[in-house]
Formats: sequence, structure tokens, C-alpha cells
Amino acid sequence: MLFLPAVIMAAEDKGGSSEHQAAALFLGIAVLLIAAKISSLVEKIGQPSVLGELVMGVILGNLGLLGIHYFDALKANEIIQFLAELGVVILLFQIGLESNIYEMKKVGLNSFFVAVIGVVLPFVLGTYIVGPWLLPGLSTKAYLFIGASLTATSVGITARVFKDLGKLQTPEARIVLGAAVFDDVMGLIILAIVSAIATMGAVSLGTISWITAKAVLFLVGSIVVGILIAPYLGRFFSKIHTGVGMKLTLAISFGLIFAYLAGVIGLAPIVGAFAAGLVLDPVHFRYFKNHHLVEDIKKDIDDLEEDKKKKINNVIESYSHRHIEDLIEPISVFLVPLFFIVTGMAVNIKVLFNGQVLLVALGVTIAAFLGKILAGLAAGKVKKALVGWGMVPRGEVGLIFATIGKQLGVINDAVFSVIIIMVIITTLITPPVITNILKKY
Repeated sequence: MLFLPAVIMAAEDKGGSSEHQAAALFLGIAVLLIAAKISSLVEKIGQPSVLGELVMGVILGNLGLLGIHYFDALKANEIIQFLAELGVVILLFQIGLESNIYEMKKVGLNSFFVAVIGVVLPFVLGTYIVGPWLLPGLSTKAYLFIGASLTATSVGITARVFKDLGKLQTPEARIVLGAAVFDDVMGLIILAIVSAIATMGAVSLGTISWITAKAVLFLVGSIVVGILIAPYLGRFFSKIHTGVGMKLTLAISFGLIFAYLAGVIGLAPIVGAFAAGLVLDPVHFRYFKNHHLVEDIKKDIDDLEEDKKKKINNVIESYSHRHIEDLIEPISVFLVPLFFIVTGMAVNIKVLFNGQVLLVALGVTIAAFLGKILAGLAAGKVKKALVGWGMVPRGEVGLIFATIGKQLGVINDAVFSVIIIMVIITTLITPPVITNILKKY
């Protein structure tokens, strides 16, 4: 870590050749990955590793305050940013693979109500109550952006907590994941409307209708089309090759194409990746070879009694069904921690040094918590607190809202700092709270 700047400087001294720049970047990635693994020490105190990665990112991204500027270049590096974005796409694709579309349908209505309340309530609180009360004298556009920033949910953080704790199959996790998809669609609509008002002063009903229609059509269309074409894709590519490489390529490409299509219509790519994982089932890969371990065991149990043979077959069948998840796991181990480290590095804790801004931010943060926690009341006959808290983290989504507001000149530095503090607190507090709720139950 201490010699990273020297390597970067050496690369610059040699004319910034691509070879030396790449070498410095390789070292930087290695340092971030090692830092992410060190941060997993939080698991020893019963907290999910995602919390450690976020905190480690905050520490590394703010070492400049101590005169240590080792990570400034990495924080702004486009390749690191891309790898981080790819990491969260892979994470949501994994979450989709481990979810079941028929199980998700069972909680679809509850998810929808949770999302609607979780978007409308924070927006109203931020725009018409907390914003004008704590920050009087601002423009209506500024209040609209404060409200819009409170609607966001960073599903990647909550999904990672459920995944780390092995709770993805619980009704609460399914409701949160479903609600997060609806939340993203409604958040997109609100952001588009507020941005249009900020730039043009008004927005037509036709524009709102078109944005809404695109989002809904993508979600419904991607799931329907995915279910229809996935079996044929599996059969077609298996005729070319039935090996593990083809199996992995088909799955990853399917997820990335859906992520691309989501991005094209203005949705977050993670929504497309989640939808892709949701429609892919083990049956779509039945034409490919199983893991060699499965094949070896099947050969060796031929002489066993039928009872024992049946039990072993049941075990290896479940392993065979999980094969695609197991293939993707190493990619996830590499990329996903980078996303959470980079998300933490984007947080500037200097904003915490202004007492007045901090007090206002705490008031806005309380509204941010309340809006999502109360949404959990619509979750039905499940642990409502768990669903509500699952919707709380704003993460990178909140940062995006704040950045767009600042770029449009709608919010000033003070309001931007308020939103950033709200993002920091909701992002860092939620993982341990969810963990403790799960342990309690």
C-alpha cells in the first residue's frame, strides 16, 4: 500500500506508457481486494462482510484528510469504476439465479405496496415537510431533489446482507427484492420528472406516461421473452459445445445482455441483470455436462442399494442444479467486493465537519429511515421490521440522485452535503441492523 504512489509516479515518469499504467492499476486492484478481505474481520463480531467493505472504502477514500493521497487516483479511475459497476451487475444476476420467479409472484402484490409507500412517503416528507422546515428559502426544484433522493433504495447492499447470512429464500428477502425492482422503476420516473422540471420548468403528462410505459414493458417483456427463449438458447449452444465454458458463457452473456437492455431504456442495469437471473432455471442447462464430480459419483454408486443410491442422487441432483451458481461464484468473489469498496470510497466525510449541515442532515436522515421503515407495514404476514429496514440503504443510488441535482445546478453544496450524509448513515447502519433483526428471530 505504501509503495503504490511510487509505482504510479514511476509510470508517469516513463511517459505514462500503457504498460506501466496497467502495472500500477494491477497493483491498485490487488490492494483493494486485499483491503476488502481484511475488512471481513467484521464477521468475527457477527456482522456481514458488506459492512466491513463499505467502512474500509470510506477509510481508504478519505486518507487524503491525513495527507495520504495513495488512493485518490484509484478512486477516480474509470477502469476501477467499470469493474465496480460490473460487480454489482454480477451480484444482482446471482441474486436472480438464487431466487425463484414463482416464489416471487407469491409476494408480488406485497412487494408492490411496499415499493409504492417506500417511494411516495419519503418523497412527500422530503419535498413538502422536512426540506422546507430544515432548509427554508430554497427553490421548489431543490426541495423536489431532496424528496427524490429519499426515494432511492440500494438493493445491492440489502441483497448482499441476505446472501451473506443465507436468508435469500425467506419471504422477507423476496418481498424486499421484488419491492426494490418496483422501487427502481418509480425512482426512475421521479428522477426523470424532477430533472425535466429542473431543466425545462415543466413536464408533460405524455412524457411521464412514456417513461412509465418503457419501464413496465421492459420488466414484463424481459421476463416473458426470457422464459420463452432461454430453453432454446440452451439447446442451441449445447450443440456447439457441452462443456463448462459454454455453460458459463451462456449464463453470463444472458445476464449482461439484459443489463444492457435495461440501461438502453433508462433503467438501472442491475434491474435487467436481476430479471435475467430470475428467468434462468437449471432446466435450461440440462443439455450441458454436469460438474465432473457429479459424473464421477454417479458412476461409483451404481452398485449401492436402491435406498442409499436414491439419497445420494438427491444430494448430487441439488448440487448439479446449483452448478451455474457455483461457476459464477469465483467471478463474484473478485468483482463484488470492488463495488462496495468503491461505493465507500465515494463518500467524503469532510461534510461531517460542518455542525449546522450535520444537524440538518440528521433530520433528513430520520425522514429517510421513517419513509422506508413504515413501508414495511404493507409487507403482509411477515417480519415487517425486516422488510422496512431492508429498503433503507440509499448507497450508490442516492449518490447518483445527489450528483445529478448538483450537475443541473438545482442544489447547492450545503444541500449536496446533507444528501451525502444521509446516504452515508443509511448505508452503514442498515447491514448491522438487519443482521441483528435476523438473529433475533
